[in-house]
Amino acid sequence: MRVQEVLSTSKEQRVATHSHIKGLGLNEDGTAKHISGGFVGQENAREAAGVVVDLIRTKKMAGRAILLAGAPGTGKTALALALSQELGAKVPFCPMVGSEVYSSEIKKTEVLMENFRRAIGLRIKEIKEVYEGEVTELTPVETENPLGGYGKTVAHVIIGLKTVKATKQLKLDPVIYESLQKEKVAVGDVIYIESSNGAVKRVGRSDAYATEFDLEAEAYVPVPKGEVHKKKEIVQDVTLHDLDVANARPQGGQDIMSVMGQLLKPKKTEITDKLRKEINKVVNKYIEQGVAELVPGVLFIDEVHMLDIECFTYLNRALESSLSPIVIFATNRGMCAIRGSDGLVAPHGVPVDLLDRLLIIRTLPYTLEEITTILSIRAKTEGISVSDDSVQDLAKIGVKSSLRYAIQLLTPASILSKINGRDQIAPGDIEEVNSLFYDAKSSAQMLQETKDRFIV
Repeated sequence: MRVQEVLSTSKEQRVATHSHIKGLGLNEDGTAKHISGGFVGQENAREAAGVVVDLIRTKKMAGRAILLAGAPGTGKTALALALSQELGAKVPFCPMVGSEVYSSEIKKTEVLMENFRRAIGLRIKEIKEVYEGEVTELTPVETENPLGGYGKTVAHVIIGLKTVKATKQLKLDPVIYESLQKEKVAVGDVIYIESSNGAVKRVGRSDAYATEFDLEAEAYVPVPKGEVHKKKEIVQDVTLHDLDVANARPQGGQDIMSVMGQLLKPKKTEITDKLRKEINKVVNKYIEQGVAELVPGVLFIDEVHMLDIECFTYLNRALESSLSPIVIFATNRGMCAIRGSDGLVAPHGVPVDLLDRLLIIRTLPYTLEEITTILSIRAKTEGISVSDDSVQDLAKIGVKSSLRYAIQLLTPASILSKINGRDQIAPGDIEEVNSLFYDAKSSAQMLQETKDRFIV
């Protein structure tokens, strides 16, 4: 059998718009480095976001909201993603776009509440009694079938478990024997059995059986230390939305209608407010008992001006509830009409009463030097070789049009340079690509000049 190593292509394939963002790039005293973590400039905005991260970590930010306001292409989404990376994987981060609320199946407010619940985590600590060890014996004891016939049934199963310190022989229910068979447990495997519900988990093969082969299909684990019967702390991270969904869809029985219902794709239905209140009661009870810990996460709503007046009114109420995440809004609008109102104009398209509750972080347009640095970082992330003169030319295009347009020209210019037999992008490639494509401003200008040729 030939074993061939396959090189991973995941890194090359998964270069997204914000792949180069690794964090906020702050010093230990909270001040921003000019170039760090994939960020260039925007020092004030990054320092403000750093303060928000500290507030979230100390759990003093729940129920509050932040608005990232700035022109298109000034790094609002990048700032929110950097903030989520600073918080780490254990803190829930739920991104959504304002237009997502307009669903034909469920109400706008339901979509908002669903995302609110997704952004609130619950860390449940459970101490379970388990039997853990290496299997030394596995003997099913059979008896005559009580229903008659020639077959025999398993009355119980005798299992021997061994740890470094002790050995124990257990007599188990036949149902647990089925679980052992499903997990394909054999003598020499390391397993643990939960004493409360009889759940069986195969950890791996005992390292005493490890061979001298270079490649093995088995995962070898050491024989557990301590006693066979022990207490084990298990930590589970769930969101409130997971609890809502688990309780909203009870599992059906064994009859044909239940099976058919599970096979057919269910239509998306709303989770009732009554169910959520009941879940909140149970969650609060767990928190009081010290069994669970609440982890308020981050809900990021991009293009917040797309929400309408009903959603904004609902947000006012949702932010005041006892179980609420940190909400970050982002918008690129100035003074504009609030959607769903009779032409009511407000800053950023957000009602003034909601703006009063927000801490606003401004993002500023990039300078020529900053655009040059961003383009160099982006080219390195995408694995594109580009000359210094070409980066300068691209930066000038970025100042004239937009940063996004300049970044988009990188890949076509790279393809052109390869067609021309060069490994590095030259200034001529940038010039040619720029002549092939239009940016938004030049396209709008051309439309203005030739508007009589188009259908109105």
